[in-house]
Amino acid sequence: MSEEQTQQQFSIQKIFMKDVSFESPNSPAVFTEGEWKPEVNVQINTEAKALNDSLHEITLTITVTAKQLDKTAFLVEVKQSGIFQLKGFEQEQLGGMLGAYCPETLFPYAREAVSDLVTKGGFPQMLLSPVNFNALYMQHQQQQQAQQDASTETAH
Repeated sequence: MSEEQTQQQFSIQKIFMKDVSFESPNSPAVFTEGEWKPEVNVQINTEAKALNDSLHEITLTITVTAKQLDKTAFLVEVKQSGIFQLKGFEQEQLGGMLGAYCPETLFPYAREAVSDLVTKGGFPQMLLSPVNFNALYMQHQQQQQAQQDASTETAH
């Protein structure tokens, strides 16, 4: 183990709700139109912003749209944020921490908020399935690399 690896530090400074929105544009009609079998679309995005050399704000945005008979039953968006302190990580490791580990830490908070909002909106409980943020991060990295490769080829 190198000396640099032993000096790695990770800590959660703060977890907070940055923004939240719930809309049910077709209520109360949506509650009376047949059996509840919605078409649900879930979008997940992350954003990392350096606050200084070691502090980073990570924002996990989850947007859930449920449609019943082609009408929007509800739309909920939660921006769950955290301030994380990371020291002693190499650039490649830092990318993985900011792009996968930190969003994974925030996910349970965001999932709870989505569930609470949907239930308070009068709809059946919605529990989002676990998300493999490592796989999403790797997929994002591969897409970026493919785009770089494509732009390099067109430049020649």
